Amino acid sequence: MSEEQTEKRKGPRIHTALPVVLKGTHGITRDISASGLFFWTSEIACELGQLINFSVEIQSPRGGMRLKCKGGVVRTEPRPCKVGVAVNIVESAMELA
Repeated sequence: MSEEQTEKRKGPRIHTALPVVLKGTHGITRDISASGLFFWTSEIACELGQLINFSVEIQSPRGGMRLKCKGGVVRTEPRPCKVGVAVNIVESAMELA
């Protein structure tokens, strides 16, 4: 990280690949923290500042769980055939899958 860039994350990131579902399409997380996440998807274009609803599927020894979230898009990384989306979570709730 250069001197001009400052760390904006509020908590440590966990690098993990978890399924993400949004607007009837799917993605996969690259990393996740208590305040946000970054995921890759090929089916949707999100705009900076846009609020999106999505869920993250989590498997535990007791079964599947779903973290339902609303978040603001803070960064996008367009690549051939996919786009990376960084989201700041503003609302979340955990439920059984």
